[in-house]
Amino acid sequence: MPAALALAAAVSVLAGCAPGEPPAGAPPVIEHVHGIAEAPGSDDLLLATHDGVFTVAPDGALAGPVGGHAFDAMGFTVDGATLFASGHPGPTTPASLGEGNLGIIRSDDLGASWKPVAFTGVEDFHVLTAGPDGTLYGIGSSGPELLTSADEGVTWSRGEPLDAVDLVVTETWAYAATEAGLLQDAGDGAGFEPVPGAPLVYSLDARGDGALVGVDVDGTVWETVAVGSWTPVERR
Repeated sequence: MPAALALAAAVSVLAGCAPGEPPAGAPPVIEHVHGIAEAPGSDDLLLATHDGVFTVAPDGALAGPVGGHAFDAMGFTVDGATLFASGHPGPTTPASLGEGNLGIIRSDDLGASWKPVAFTGVEDFHVLTAGPDGTLYGIGSSGPELLTSADEGVTWSRGEPLDAVDLVVTETWAYAATEAGLLQDAGDGAGFEPVPGAPLVYSLDARGDGALVGVDVDGTVWETVAVGSWTPVERR
């Protein structure tokens, strides 16, 4: 499923989620979604939430948390068949995954089980994404510097500060959603610069062809139809 449709479908599902005690037999109630991704080898979506990772089927059926793991998945990304996450442990999260902060954890069985990778008990990544070549990018809780890892999260290099709420990396550009607007970096050493005409988005993704899709603070889903041109897809 293209990223634009994935985000639109998730927004549609979440529009029906509201606080309160659900009736018997009702699907789970989700109040905070921190990340959205396509499930490897499936048409399902994965929602990283305050209470674990949930699945959304093409018919809108919501299930989870996957594996019963009800941790706060503040950061979340998928690289190939591997899920990477960060955040805070839940009431039943094993101490081996980190106490206070999860650091970087990974799952190789679609979220059924998780194991610690780095920064265990130290960092809480609110921004976490994988580039096309498998490089991981993140911003941890200990500072605003952009961190990168080329070995599946085991070791990390610290770069320049980047005050971003979301980040996406394509074959040619890196894009950062910030409170000041959308920024882009071609990796040529010039650093991140504003994207003219872009909406103020807080969630961002890219299709396989490099086109961007994002959700703004009002719940509108936007996508790029040409360089410098954005169009709304669906509104909550």
